[in-house]
Amino acid sequence: TNSEKEKFFISGRGILTTFYNVKNLEVKLEKYTLRAPFSGILTESLVNPGTLIRSGQKLGEFIDPSIFEVGVSIKSEFRDLLQVGKEVELSNLEKTKKWVGNVIRINGKVDASTQTIKAFIQVSGKDLKEGQYVEIALEAKAEENAFEVSRNLLIENSKLYVVKDSILDLVNVNLIFENEKSVIVK
Repeated sequence: TNSEKEKFFISGRGILTTFYNVKNLEVKLEKYTLRAPFSGILTESLVNPGTLIRSGQKLGEFIDPSIFEVGVSIKSEFRDLLQVGKEVELSNLEKTKKWVGNVIRINGKVDASTQTIKAFIQVSGKDLKEGQYVEIALEAKAEENAFEVSRNLLIENSKLYVVKDSILDLVNVNLIFENEKSVIVK
């Protein structure tokens, strides 16, 4: 400051106190290294160095590349087939690689719009990547006299042509389960 008036004005407003508090914090910060309490990789950064951070603000996204969690929607009619801790098999879309995962959580609420239940499967594997598509094979209950047929063989979604004693016959069937390209009928 050049004069007494300026000095009293600046100290009266608390500017000098704030300035020295910031300088004190800068000295303290230089003595420490900030580290995350886990090892992982940064997939998304939402702030730049030197940016003012507010309490509760999202800084970015960190992942642990050794453990992944997959959310899957299951028809509510199959909720009895799934229990926490059950092992499931996962594979990539090309079916060239397979992994084994465990059900870690099952949502207790049925989604009203889709009538599905959300289940979460934890899986680890060195060939897995964040955002990769996988197929999950759940073990269902055993059914006797059930057959898997191609979906396009069904007539009116409930009938199937069969050969009985060398005669072609149209038979009503019960659909037990539907896959992407096939159905299981009884």
